[in-house]
Order: sequence, then structure tokens, then C-alpha cells
Amino acid sequence: MSATSSPVPETADVVIVGGGVIGTSIAFHLAEAGVTDIVLVEQGTLGCGSSGKPIGGVRAQFSDPLNIEIGNRSLRAYQDFPRRPGADIRLDTVGYLFLLTTPQQVADFEDCVAVQNRLGVPSRMIGPDEARRLCPYVSTDGLLAAVHSPADGHARPGLVVDGYARAAAAAGAVIAPHTAVTGIDTRGDRVSTVHTSRGPVRCNTVICAAGAWSARIGAMAGVDLPVRPVRRQLAFTAPLDPPAPRIPFTIDFATSAYFHNSDDGLLLGLADPRQAEGFDTTWTPEWLELFRAAARRRAPALAEMETAGGWAGLYEVTPDHNALIGRAAEPDNFLYATGFSGHGFLQAPAVGEIVRDLHLGRTPPVDVTPLGVDRFTAGADIRPEAHIV
Repeated sequence: MSATSSPVPETADVVIVGGGVIGTSIAFHLAEAGVTDIVLVEQGTLGCGSSGKPIGGVRAQFSDPLNIEIGNRSLRAYQDFPRRPGADIRLDTVGYLFLLTTPQQVADFEDCVAVQNRLGVPSRMIGPDEARRLCPYVSTDGLLAAVHSPADGHARPGLVVDGYARAAAAAGAVIAPHTAVTGIDTRGDRVSTVHTSRGPVRCNTVICAAGAWSARIGAMAGVDLPVRPVRRQLAFTAPLDPPAPRIPFTIDFATSAYFHNSDDGLLLGLADPRQAEGFDTTWTPEWLELFRAAARRRAPALAEMETAGGWAGLYEVTPDHNALIGRAAEPDNFLYATGFSGHGFLQAPAVGEIVRDLHLGRTPPVDVTPLGVDRFTAGADIRPEAHIV
């Protein structure tokens, strides 16, 4: 993939801010549709923000029908990724397994499975014994039920970012890493220029896909994007001998503790409910004790496993844990796709199609009107997503 050296082009039809999985997906889908003069700018290396996670889950198991549709459409695109755009992303369709420990959880997930099934997702409620057969690490003590969808799984975000970026560049898009946005000029009700650390770019459209940094970019254009950064941490076990069995992406819903295969061991994760907002991505080994405490109840063998390092990254969180996708009221040539609250990787293919169509004035494959940022100020119904990890 080619990348620019200083300066960036002086003019562009579209400037995309953010070189993660959302931004590169948008660049690919626009370029594939014949849009020329695309410039994608990224303040660091491609995928260095939220997309930098070592392994990303892909699923259509959600509570909100809109998220189900976006997730299911993206799953199909990931299955087709070796052909279009053409890259191996190490997709492993092991399924997702949600572990449920209260009657309310069971009732809520039964309702969600019914909605998922109507929308073509092959999820189903299963009992504790079957959950243990699918994932031998699971303890059935206190486990009431589980939900499994065999179509879900995980892939490598870095390979997805690279695959999209290479294909976009081959179609003529300019990919500019190490290029920070320093300001945005507006003229009347439109953005006119994006200022970068490598020079200004006059443009017809700006698309914000800046993840955890989107509030800053939006503010430059006078657009309020309520996205806040929250650190998430994970760890890797030392190589396991004998090797770990091939297991689903397994989640203890009550604690958010999750684990799945990763090369020669397991990846372990959990969202710390006490985590303060901020851009700190320091990995703290002390965090592991939170995971171990949850694992002792639900997957005891994991609590004693030796670990070999970890990783910390940022979730880009909105007030209702749903994405922001749409076109600003003013300036009206400012589009946004951000705030995915941990679901950006799994929704990226469909989001690329949706933003492409919003830019081209076409009807998107999924109606994302409810995901517009104005839902927080116009009295629209808030649609909180329950299946949050």
C-alpha cells in the first residue's frame, strides 16, 4: 500500500479523518463506487487507535434490531473478505457464547433471540451442560442458561485495516498516515478546508471516523459529537500445553469477563466498571485480579493460568452505547461514523456501505436515521444496547 509523504494533496473531493477500521472501510467503499480524490488522514499509523486490538469479535447477537442488522450484514462481508476487497483476515467462526446467571438475564436474552432469529441470526438458548460441552472451561455451578450463535467469531483487525487501505489506495485513494488534523475551516454552512500537519486540504466533504478523538474533530467544525474515551484492558496466557480446545468467544454476562483462543493460548478480557474516562492506554497488570475474581466463579481453570503480558486500548463510548452515524445539520457536508462503544470492528463493513450511500445521496442498505447525533438533543427515543462487552 502506498502512503503519502509531505505534503498531502491541496484539494480533495472527500477527506476522511481517521485511519482505523471505520475510516479505511469508508475509503474502500467510496473508492469502489467510483469516488475519486479521496484523502484519508490518520494522526499515527493506520489502526493505531481503537482498531489496534489484537483480536476483534464479530457478531450479530445484539438486543437492538438495528445493531443486529448492521452486525449480520458485516458478518457476511467478513466471510467474503478474501474475495472483496481481497485479504486473509484470519476469520475464525467459532461462535459467541453468552453465559447467563440470573432469571432476568435469561428472560431478556430469550426475547433478544426471538428478534435475532426473525432477522436471520441463528442464535439459540441452550442449557448449562451444552454450554460446558461447547466451552470445557465453563463451570455450570450457578449457570442457568446460555446463548450461542455459531455464525459469530473473531478476526484480526490489523489485517482488515490493511486490506481495506490497500484496496482503497489501489483504486486511487490517498492514504496519509502520520498526518494530524489541526483545524477545520467553514464557509457559510459548509466545511471548506481541513488543515493538517502536512498542509491544508480544500474539500467538498469531510467524514469524521476518528474514534475516541471524534469529539475534538467535531468541535473544530462546530459539531457536537458526544464521544468519550474509556480504557479497556486484556491479557494473554502463556502458551498452553496441551493446547487449548477450540472454543467460542465466551462471555460471562454478569461480569463482562470474556475469553477465547489466541494463537497458542487464550485471550482474557474484562471491562473495569471503575475505569475513569481518558486517553490513558497504559496496561496495568493489577487489572488482572478483576478478571481472576470473575473467572474463579465461572471458569476456575483460567484464574490460575500464567499470563504473558497484555494490552490496553480505548473504547469510544456514547451515552447510549450506540454508534453515531449520519450527516450534520450544519455544516451539511460533515458526515460522521463514530462512537461505536466497542462494536466498531464488527460493524465496519456495513458502516462503510452506509456512509458511502449517505455521501452519494443514495438510500443506505440499513436505515441509520435513529443513530444520528441529534437523538440526544431533539427528544428522540434513546435505544440503549444491552449486549455490551
